[in-house]
Amino acid sequence: MPLNVQPLPNSSFGCLVNFSGADDAQAAVSAAEAERNALPEALFASHGLLLMKSMNGINAEPSLLARLSRLFGPEVENYHQALTTSNYVHIEVPEIFIVSNIPPADRAPPARPDPPLTEDGKLPVQFPHRRGWHTDQSYRRPPPDISLFYAAIAAPKNQAQTLYADGIAAYEALPPALKKRVDDLIGIHVKPGAGRAEYAVRAGDEPLPLQAHELPQHQPVVRVHPVTGQRALYLCEAGQMDWIDGPFVGMAPGPDGDGAALLYEIMSHLTQREFVYAHEWDQGDLVIYDNRTLLHAATWFDTDNHERLMWRTTVRGNPGPEYFGERKSWIPATEPNV
Repeated sequence: MPLNVQPLPNSSFGCLVNFSGADDAQAAVSAAEAERNALPEALFASHGLLLMKSMNGINAEPSLLARLSRLFGPEVENYHQALTTSNYVHIEVPEIFIVSNIPPADRAPPARPDPPLTEDGKLPVQFPHRRGWHTDQSYRRPPPDISLFYAAIAAPKNQAQTLYADGIAAYEALPPALKKRVDDLIGIHVKPGAGRAEYAVRAGDEPLPLQAHELPQHQPVVRVHPVTGQRALYLCEAGQMDWIDGPFVGMAPGPDGDGAALLYEIMSHLTQREFVYAHEWDQGDLVIYDNRTLLHAATWFDTDNHERLMWRTTVRGNPGPEYFGERKSWIPATEPNV
């Protein structure tokens, strides 16, 4: 079955894909397995974003999501082995991480921006009006490659959109002087909840003592994609950067230092509307995104009146040559480094 590839509507990057004749999720996954390079090649050609519609059969057969994930790399993360609390791990398929407001996951969405719309009545996407921009697990070395995000239960339209920002196009469009500043810059990333986020530092919170496997990790601000060779901006904003020692190596730390000023400038550039795609979810949608080239952000939805259930898998194994041979930073030394 050939893969059909079309530009993603209302976006400057990404593709809408399906396999000819595959009329359900089982057939689509089987077709993808028969043409193992088709989806990865489409992903790399599209700056790291694919959308597959009508994959509803994954609800009844969640292992299909893990099977599809294995096409994108040698390791699909087992969340039990990653020290994830069990209420966020699928009961049957441990490679599936649950993002939901339905207990026992019970994860709240971000607050609405203030104001909730831009002056022209559109969904806010640009930092700092839109907060929460990040890339998955950037606080780990080696960081992950690719994520697959599936809507088992979607919130109503005009709520719970997921925003994706094209780090390749944004890097290419940097003014020359700013591009020169960021090319060799190193960011300091840390797991949320460590008391080292921007808002925690501004509030005067005491940072938590961290064990060796929880320590902040250094990552290049410009990553070279190991398959395409393209350069992309790679950083987060408030929640996953270390605002005590960072956000950048060799610059004044803290929310009021010159490192913060540079991060705000980069984030404002990267999240301009021309670089951002806002996905409105339908049940059965599957979005595949490359963490090495994209940032993303969640948006608000009405949790008092609506349920949302999303499943995510994380693929690892090709972060780039600078990471080769590294032990997984997030696994305690007393645990097997699987």
